[in-house]
Amino acid sequence: MISKGFTYLFCLFALLLLPPVQAQQEEEVLFEVKLSKNTLGINERLSVEFSMNRDGDNFQPPDFEGFRVVMGPTQSISSMWVNGVRSFSKSYTYILAPMAKGTFTIKQSTIVIDGETYKSLSKKVTVTAAVDRPNDDQSVDNIASQNLHLIAEVSKTDPYLNEPVSVVYKLYVSPSINVSDFRPLDNPKYNNFWSQDLPLTRYTVENTTYEGKPYRYVILKRVVLYPQKSGKLEIEPLALDVTLDVPTDKRDFFGRRTYKQTNMTVSAGKRTINVKALPMAGRPESFNGAVGNFEFSVNTSKKVLNASESLQAKVSVEGKGNLKLFQLPEPSLPSALEVYEPEFDEKIRTTLTGMQGEVSNSYTIVPAYRGKYPIPEISFTYFDPDLEKYVTLNSGEITISVMEGPQRERTSKDTPSASRKPVIVDAGSQFNFIKLKPNLQEKGYKFFFGSIGFYLWLLSPVLLIPIAVLFGKKREALARDIEGTKVKKANRLARKYLSTAKKALGNKEAFYVAMEKALHNYLKAKLKIETSEFAKEKIESLLKQRGSDSETVDGFIKLIKNCEMARYSPFSDVQMQQDYENASVVISSLDKQLRS
Repeated sequence: MISKGFTYLFCLFALLLLPPVQAQQEEEVLFEVKLSKNTLGINERLSVEFSMNRDGDNFQPPDFEGFRVVMGPTQSISSMWVNGVRSFSKSYTYILAPMAKGTFTIKQSTIVIDGETYKSLSKKVTVTAAVDRPNDDQSVDNIASQNLHLIAEVSKTDPYLNEPVSVVYKLYVSPSINVSDFRPLDNPKYNNFWSQDLPLTRYTVENTTYEGKPYRYVILKRVVLYPQKSGKLEIEPLALDVTLDVPTDKRDFFGRRTYKQTNMTVSAGKRTINVKALPMAGRPESFNGAVGNFEFSVNTSKKVLNASESLQAKVSVEGKGNLKLFQLPEPSLPSALEVYEPEFDEKIRTTLTGMQGEVSNSYTIVPAYRGKYPIPEISFTYFDPDLEKYVTLNSGEITISVMEGPQRERTSKDTPSASRKPVIVDAGSQFNFIKLKPNLQEKGYKFFFGSIGFYLWLLSPVLLIPIAVLFGKKREALARDIEGTKVKKANRLARKYLSTAKKALGNKEAFYVAMEKALHNYLKAKLKIETSEFAKEKIESLLKQRGSDSETVDGFIKLIKNCEMARYSPFSDVQMQQDYENASVVISSLDKQLRS
């Protein structure tokens, strides 16, 4: 009885000494990547954690393309035993700062565990424009974030349509930190605005106060905007990557405070302006989109001349406003005056207050007959945003006196005598017919057989043989000249689409599609290249190799860029007219240069 009890106790003790079944089973290896978020602003931070449930060696992180490593890797290890079961985790953490907008991939990383190589999955991250309030934990020192500010100063938040608005981007820096370098991460795109940058020749540091504290500031960017749409419009933010020297709590041997260099992303934030529509009440028919304060004039180079002599009539608008965004009024001239296409000229300079200067059209007029010809009064209307009303200016009538030359013929109301039908008089039977004898032949009759015509018809097949041979060879040569046929076809298409673009003036999409097709077909005709080869750098290189001057080539490239920009940017009727005229001039210049 005692022996049986001892045996039972021994078996129970042996079972307790055996390891648990769960502990004996090997846990499956897990190696994965975790992101703090899949979408972030360009001024936020991204936390990337590579974790594993078994210890490993030779960890290889990805290259983090599109990001800058701000901090890391930070390594953490956790190991616990619960009810005889061991749990283990190890991680490598990186803090990343995005370098540009777009969609990027966190590629695979590798680690060796128990002699085998494991790879993590790749992850996609979308970087958007800067956000107003980034909710990440900033890795840069709090001192830097409190002493560095990027501000967008907008001159007016409630302008009228086509009234200028200036945006000045200023970087405010506290005297306690130093900025050693900066670079733009995200340049704003001014959709629904006509924009013009005002380049800076150098950066000038000025002293000022910001929120009641002394600061230094530098102007980084200046731009003038003309809103092309009414309602609430957003100005995208400007984002910068700034390299800073931030003071620390440590001191050097001489007791001076040491500095730590770090990087910080700052953003100006979005700005919203409320664009007011131009009033419909009291709008004259002669209004053509001009907004500002202008003077209007119509002048002629001479008022007295002879027929076949020429004179110049100049229609000009001078002042301050959206000079590049409206069309000049056209004069209505008598049909007896021959008028050529106007030559457009602009003398405009742009400042922070907007465009100012003069735009004009010069018409060449040639009278054909003597007499007096009036040039009727021309009206020009603009909207003055300061007065908030429309202003109409009139040129006054101008009379052109042609002293010498042919007299213009006048059409008579009477029917000319030459056009009257002749009177037909019945002459009666005045003629007796002569009956010919059968053996007589008609006077002047010639037999065809044996005549010159007979022999020409007889020999015509022989004469046509060499002509047919030459025609066949010519046709065969044309068939073989595939490249030449393509060139001729492309040339015809270029002229066709350029004509289509002229008809589509006023319709931005149709105009620039036709313009782009015309330019591409012209390149096919002249450079013998295919559509797949239409890279602007290659086009510029080929044109210069063929002897085109830089000014003409730059004009052609600018037209191509305008066609591309028109897909997402507003273009006025004036801009379309100018692009059409520039296309005609540039293509004409290239024709002359490529033939020589």
